[in-house]
Amino acid sequence: MPSQTGGLLAGTADLSVDGTTYMVTGDFKYKPGNKKRETLGGMDRIHGFKETPSAPYIAFNLRDWGGLTVADINNWTDVTCVAKLANGKTVIGSAMWTVEEQEVDSTEAKFDVRLEGTDNSVTEVPTS
Repeated sequence: MPSQTGGLLAGTADLSVDGTTYMVTGDFKYKPGNKKRETLGGMDRIHGFKETPSAPYIAFNLRDWGGLTVADINNWTDVTCVAKLANGKTVIGSAMWTVEEQEVDSTEAKFDVRLEGTDNSVTEVPTS
């Protein structure tokens, strides 16, 4: 149960990668977990579950602008991503790399970025 209610909880994110600030247009998502569980059911009952590794990630949309070279983002490896969210939480991704290619929507001047990393590469620093 939250200790405080009311106030700003969602809607904004300030993002930097390796110290450079970028314009986030939306869809900021992150997953700090590093395992995926699936239920194993048989014809008679549920037998248990299996667990497989899953890459932690940080994903977002960025705004394209004249001073940005989108191709450089595709070359990101071993980067540190820091996001400050509306609720005061800070999300940090360490030693991350881009996956998927960046495809720019020139109507809105935006594109998707997804960073993935190894176990425990995404951490959350809650508000105090």
